[in-house]
Amino acid sequence: MMVLRMPYSRAIKNKRREAMIKIILLILASLCGNVFAQDSLNNYPNQRITMVVPAGAGGITDNLARILSEQLTTILRQPVIIDNKPGASGIIGSGLVARSKPDGYTILMSFPAHVINPSLKKDMPYNTAKDFVAIAKVGTVSQILLVNQENKAKLLQEFVQTAKSKPGDLNYGSVGLGSMGNLSMLLFEAKTGLDLTHITYKGDPEVMTALISGDIQAAFVSPISSMAFIKSGKVKALAIADPERLPVLPTIPTISESGYPGFSASGWNAIFAPSGTPKEVVKKLNAAINQALKDPGLQKKFLDQGVKPLGGTPEALQESLEQDISNTGTALKAAGVNPS
Repeated sequence: MMVLRMPYSRAIKNKRREAMIKIILLILASLCGNVFAQDSLNNYPNQRITMVVPAGAGGITDNLARILSEQLTTILRQPVIIDNKPGASGIIGSGLVARSKPDGYTILMSFPAHVINPSLKKDMPYNTAKDFVAIAKVGTVSQILLVNQENKAKLLQEFVQTAKSKPGDLNYGSVGLGSMGNLSMLLFEAKTGLDLTHITYKGDPEVMTALISGDIQAAFVSPISSMAFIKSGKVKALAIADPERLPVLPTIPTISESGYPGFSASGWNAIFAPSGTPKEVVKKLNAAINQALKDPGLQKKFLDQGVKPLGGTPEALQESLEQDISNTGTALKAAGVNPS
């Protein structure tokens, strides 16, 4: 049988032509991909956004997230839904976000434990300062120093004098080691030289029940968890841990103006996204959050819960994050608290 063979040089030319065509197709595909990716960024968001709340429903972080998500849904013209992932002081939900696709469709509503956890946990599943992109602060989380009605102290310095006369005898409650209530009291003990016994509870409602019943004599608690009890007279509010008085409780002085200048133990909530989220997406989310926080209706809802709306730039949030991780670590170490 006769086999017709293409001349060698001609075969080489055809192979080169095929190779060139493949290269051209790859270049075109790459260009189309870049155009598609850029178009996707320009059209962000074009689907729903999930805001992970690493705490249970009904708490202060969840409340703020839901108020904010309503405004963001209107501004971004896409649903912003809440996904509660509580557990391990926020580590479970935060870890989920850190591992999520960095496309701006999964974001984190952090709470104060976010900057405390690195000083308490040896084996964190993520790097708090590096595995997230800062978007914007949402609001301050204030703390009020409360005592029960049986306590005769009417002023903060009276409480301190009584507590100093009974070192180790008075109990205070919090929702756990490293919580904002615990950290606030550790800082207050360092400032005043007090020695109180720490008792932990599952949540702020249990702390308030223990305070009212007399099982504990003091506690730092958020306004949203304590305002009803303060106004009904079931507990006494001695001082605010913020640098300024709270508009919702204007008659209660700050710790700083009660004889301990410079004291502050407020925390903050903020929005983060996974590391690698495009700058264009970060910019859009930041602008939307700042716009939302200027809404009068949102501001009233925040202030009614004792939360001051914040906002600001991603750079400012990242700076606060790193500073607070360092300051918290120093405070806990000075109090004898080491990572476990």
